[in-house]
Amino acid sequence: MSKAVFLDRDGVLNEAVVREGKPFAPNRLADFHIYPEAAPALARLKAAGFLLIVVTNQPDVARGEVKKEAVDEINATLRAALPLDDLFVCWDDNKDSPCRKPNPGMVLDAAAKYGIDLSASFLVGDRWRDIDCGANAGVRTVLVDRHWQERGPDHPPNFRVLGIAEAADRILEASA
Repeated sequence: MSKAVFLDRDGVLNEAVVREGKPFAPNRLADFHIYPEAAPALARLKAAGFLLIVVTNQPDVARGEVKKEAVDEINATLRAALPLDDLFVCWDDNKDSPCRKPNPGMVLDAAAKYGIDLSASFLVGDRWRDIDCGANAGVRTVLVDRHWQERGPDHPPNFRVLGIAEAADRILEASA
């Protein structure tokens, strides 16, 4: 079986748009900025044998606040810049949807598609939804702590870090 690092997009791989201390997804390519440390950090994880799979909620599309084409353009730019194996998007605004984090649907779908051993895998995220999704899926979790003004996760993260480079360090140490 394969092992994977599941990655949230906004706030982990690229800068979130911050309004009043809360993170939002960029809704146009001009506002999309990949963190400079993302590519080298992911290259190290890839070299260690991890599949790299983005799992991202994009409910603004269902709400009519963002065009799907804009999100597709951002995702294509992300895939061109980083060594990702796949990218799963939950477009649903329904909090009960199996794919919408903190529900584990995207992680479980990816695990089924790629034969991933969840016990050997990790999820890196910057919000409570990400950490609870990882816990609900049975993977170890890494919180990129951006100090957002929102509640914490129901499940404590396995690791708390400042960015994707440090997340890669902790994952590589924990899986050695």
